[in-house]
Amino acid sequence: MNFTNILNDIENADLESNSSATGRRQVLKSFGSKVALAALPLAVGSLFFNKAYGKTTDTVISILNYALELQFFQYNFYHSALATGNNTTSTLIPAADRPGFLMVESQELAQLTFLRNTIIGMGGVPFTPNNYPADPATGNPYTPGSYDFTGGNKFQVYISYDAFLQVAQAFEDMVVRANLAVLPSLVANTSDIMTQFMQMNAVQARHSSFVRLVRRFYPDVDYPKPWVTNNMPPAVALQSFYLGEDNTVQRGIDITSLPGITGTLSQTAATEAFDEPMDMTTVRTLIAPFLI
Repeated sequence: MNFTNILNDIENADLESNSSATGRRQVLKSFGSKVALAALPLAVGSLFFNKAYGKTTDTVISILNYALELQFFQYNFYHSALATGNNTTSTLIPAADRPGFLMVESQELAQLTFLRNTIIGMGGVPFTPNNYPADPATGNPYTPGSYDFTGGNKFQVYISYDAFLQVAQAFEDMVVRANLAVLPSLVANTSDIMTQFMQMNAVQARHSSFVRLVRRFYPDVDYPKPWVTNNMPPAVALQSFYLGEDNTVQRGIDITSLPGITGTLSQTAATEAFDEPMDMTTVRTLIAPFLI
């Protein structure tokens, strides 16, 4: 599955559909089917984790548990929005957008399950959220007693659809940056692990682009690009999720000093070309207000 083609298809569909509801449904349908196919290698990847990794095993398990922590976080966020408790008729997400978010939720769950099983297969103990069920063996991924996605009533994520989309975008962008930060620790290990981890992050990046695409259809919010521009947040209250994204220096070279088609490259172009890694401490500080 060619990730670039997926994004191109989404972009082309967006341009062709303009802002029509019919076009939006077509885009979401296309997104769901293609991303489902792209996620298939994750299941196959579990076969490679039966190898012995010697002293690197603890490091790998630690990284996978960190990723699992964020997967629990994301899955519960979407599941709560789509069906709070047993309320499968939640109307927060409009009918036109619901299929796309159901696909996002299912992929978050698939990655959560994959990570959990992989960690167990490597002899590790999987991460479990606070207030997790007494019997972890049940593997129940929905733990509403573990999270407060309003951030202490700071965000109306389950009352206002706009607020939900803004927070969803910030969470997705954060996870992409979090994964990038730990990726170098996997380079010295087997390429199988690194490949699977990169595929997972590619799915997360497409989730971010999807949320941004959905936000374009609402006139009362900004018109975001499929990627981060400078350090622009979807809402002022979410600025902390984007600190450092306005960096223009890569490997000691200021990108804005490089020649472009019409003069030197702009800061906008320089910041859009790279996602900035976010360290573990910062990520956990950002999600702390949403944990119980």
